[in-house]
Amino acid sequence: MKRKIVTTADGSTTIYLEGWDEHYHSKHGAIQEAYHVFIKNGLSLFNRGPISILEMGYGTALNALITFMEAEKAGVNVHYTGVEAHPILPEELEQLNYITELKAEKLLSVFEKMHKCPWERDYGISNNFVLHKKQIHFLDIDSQALFDLVYFDAFGARVQPELWTEAMFKKMFRSLKKDGILVTYAAKGSVRRAMQSVGFLVERLPGPPGKREMLRARKP
Repeated sequence: MKRKIVTTADGSTTIYLEGWDEHYHSKHGAIQEAYHVFIKNGLSLFNRGPISILEMGYGTALNALITFMEAEKAGVNVHYTGVEAHPILPEELEQLNYITELKAEKLLSVFEKMHKCPWERDYGISNNFVLHKKQIHFLDIDSQALFDLVYFDAFGARVQPELWTEAMFKKMFRSLKKDGILVTYAAKGSVRRAMQSVGFLVERLPGPPGKREMLRARKP
């Protein structure tokens, strides 16, 4: 499917899938959305480490980069698993402006490692951040109580409805440890009900710019 780099409302870039009319991040602001959904309403709940994170939708590695930045500030050890069926291309990576927009020039080598390091094994990005990239389809995930936090950042239900079903969230429920948290930008009633049906305790939260609400779920 044809992909192109576009600029979102906060000045940060994202990838646009023309065939699906779908963006990797919010067109209202890629960086703003990432911080609001995954850091403010996810990572910030864990003020002690180590923490094990699963990202469903590794994509541009924006979420991984800002998680690295926040973990460094807090001195928290992170094991980060990123799942992505279709990794971005080197020429696409060169057009992403996250380092500039985040004023994080010192982390350019970190961001490059996040994209160029090997798949299917642990890789030490720093002394306190280990990355494990998995090139598989979301439906092939089969983890058991490994993660404290899930960033559920799949493409929307309009284009990939199979990723927002009871069966998918059952996999996510199994993958989390007790009291583990799942956060997502989505807020549809059908998604909330699918989460609740597998045992999640779900709350609606104010959404990022351009969205009224988002969801956060906890495994009791």
